This record gives sequence, C-alpha cells and structure tokens, in this order.
Amino acid sequence: MGCCDTPGLMPVSTAIDILLDQTTPLTQTENVSLIDAQNRITAEDIRSPINVPPFANSAMDGYALRCADLEKSHTLALAGKSFAGIPFEGEWPEGTCIRIMTGAEVPVGADAVIMQEQTEVNGDQITFTASATAQQNIRPIGDDVKQGAVVIPKGTLLTPREVPMLATLGIANVTVIRKPKVAFFSTGDELRQVGEPLGKGEIYDSNRYTIRAMLEKMHCEAIDLGVVPDCPEKLRQTFLSAAEDADVIVTSGGVSVGEADYTKDILDQEGEVGFWKIAIKPGKPFAFGTVKDALFCGLPGNPVSVLVTLHVLVQPLLAKLAGHTQWQPTIAIKAKAETRFKKAPGRADYQRAIYRMNEQGELVVASTGNQGSGAFSSLSLANCFAVLEQERGHIEVGDTVMIEPFSAVLN
Repeated sequence: MGCCDTPGLMPVSTAIDILLDQTTPLTQTENVSLIDAQNRITAEDIRSPINVPPFANSAMDGYALRCADLEKSHTLALAGKSFAGIPFEGEWPEGTCIRIMTGAEVPVGADAVIMQEQTEVNGDQITFTASATAQQNIRPIGDDVKQGAVVIPKGTLLTPREVPMLATLGIANVTVIRKPKVAFFSTGDELRQVGEPLGKGEIYDSNRYTIRAMLEKMHCEAIDLGVVPDCPEKLRQTFLSAAEDADVIVTSGGVSVGEADYTKDILDQEGEVGFWKIAIKPGKPFAFGTVKDALFCGLPGNPVSVLVTLHVLVQPLLAKLAGHTQWQPTIAIKAKAETRFKKAPGRADYQRAIYRMNEQGELVVASTGNQGSGAFSSLSLANCFAVLEQERGHIEVGDTVMIEPFSAVLN
C-alpha cells in the first residue's frame, strides 16, 4: 500500500480488473434485419459475399481507350457511351474511344481512362491533349473489398460507419449477440417519483433516469423496477425476482454503512459480495457481487456518484458482457488547468470540468464549480471529467491535468 492509499479502499484499476474477470460474455444470438442492426454487436465475422466494385469502373468522367490506339494517333473517333447502369455493348473497333462517366463499367479491352478536361471535342472526333498510362483512372474489380474478406470482425458495434458497408455488400440480415438485460431500481423511503409533491425530508428519485439513459446508450435492455422501500423482505424479493429475469442487477442507494442499508446482508444470504468501497471520488461506496446467476453492481445514492460509477466501472463490465470486443475506454488527453482543482490524496477524483482551445491553440480545462456528489448542476455544465490521480493533491493553475472528454454515452 502506497503512502496515499486509503486503507480498505480498492484502486479503480483493480476494481475494473475484478469486474471484467467475473464477467462472461453472452453467447445467445439473434438474426436481425439490416435496418434493425444499428447499435448491435456482431456475433461472428462478416465476410463479403461479393467483390466491391464487382466490375472495373471509371474513376473519372472522360473517355475509355486502348493505350496502343493512342500511341498511333492523338485523335480517336467516338464509338459509343458507357454510363452508370448502362454499360457499352457491342463491337468496339480499333482506333476509337468510348465516352464514359464516373462509376460506369469500363469496356472490355480498355486499359485507361483520360479525363474529359484533357480532351478537345470536335463532333465525334476526340483529340487527347495528354498521354495515357496503363490502368489510369480505372478502379479494378475488388479494389475496395475482395470477395471472402472479413469486413467486420466478430464483436463489433454496428454504427453508421458499418451499416452502410453491409448495405454496399447486399447483406440484408446480420447475426448479433442478444442485448444484456439489466434490471435496476432505487432504494430509500425518502424517494418520490417526479411529478409528486415532496413531503418533509423527501427528495425526487433522479437516479433511475440517469441509469436508464446510460443503459440505453450502452445498448442494453433496461428493466426499470422502480423504487424499493427500505424493507429487508421487499428488497430480498426484488433482488430474487430481478436475478430471474436479468443478467445484471444495478441499484442506487443502500450500499453505504447506514442502519437502514440492508443490501449487504441480503447479498451475504442470497449471493456473494465481491468487493465493497472503491478509491474513487465521487462513488466510494460502490459494491460488486452476485445474486444467484446475476451480476450485481451497487451504486451509491448521490446523483453524481451514480453517473460516475456507471461510466467508469459498470460500462466496461457491460461491454464485455455484450461481447463488444472492440470497446475502448474514453481516451485521456493532457490539458492545462485554467482554475484550481481542490483535491486530497487517497482517491482518484473525477471532477466535472469544461475544456476548450484557447487563443494560443492550447487545450485548457476549468472546473465547473461545486464538486459535491449531490451537485448535478455542475455536471450538466461540463463536457469532460478532469481525472485527478489517486496520489495527487491540489491542482494549481497552469498544472497539467488529464481529461476525459464525454463519450457518446454521456452526450
């Protein structure tokens, strides 16, 4: 244990390693139409059934010719036309050329295309003002994709980059891994639904909205079980019911050390506690374990802690469970601090911040204000996390800070 480690708290990297080690990717698959394949994970390598392009075609508007004919004369008679979808057909006499448009099939025997800007046209007589080299401006068969080549590996998230690729290949259906099923609920007698009046000591349950929004961005099937009161038997029945239906159970609240926090006792009886308490801020009372065959991730009750722990800890678990082998954590980049960031050594601190490029072309970052774990307003203003390492103390103006710009899950 280092000088800045907090006794009893597990480093974030160690926690993630355990989460991933305990997660087995799903194997069940579904066959979906291409129109429904967006944001699904491929269950197998996808190979091209065709060559792309399937025929040699022109990269320019111009004239297809035989280089040997051009060596005999710079002026060739026009013998026909080749348009996209309407190729030239028939005999092609020696000493002539073919008018051709971009993407159109190159006539058999042609070994060059000269762009129209390098010609002079006089009726059906075409004079070429530039020489030709073999295969210039011709896209050969399979120039983009070879038939049988792996175009999308197994475990790839299908996005607007991949789906059009599949359409180009004429693939109408895709085999994908089924979505992870994640049941989630909040705990606490003090919680009320939005739209209801608040009584004394009560607050609105915002955490389920955070969890649902992020789970859907993570391409999971979100199962909202509502708010469960601080009643041991009701909690137990909710856990057991969720474990029957879901691959993962996510809760908010009920994982600290209060007298009304029953979650740990239920896990000890109905499942297993993997670890409890992480060296992360906000989000220290994060719990991980199992309930029957389901994985369990217990998030703290404070709103910002919910979002941070979902983003940092639960997201890689769900990516592995979904079979997303191409998933990568958010990239971290260096920026110069424009404001002071308060911090005590002992925990990795994910502070809400906003980054920009200053007039000197430098990447700079500033705090968005109140960093309390219940202060969601400073998160709504942010566009990144300033990730302050576990052993660091205060960050002064001008110091270098690692930032993680918000990914698609948070945007």
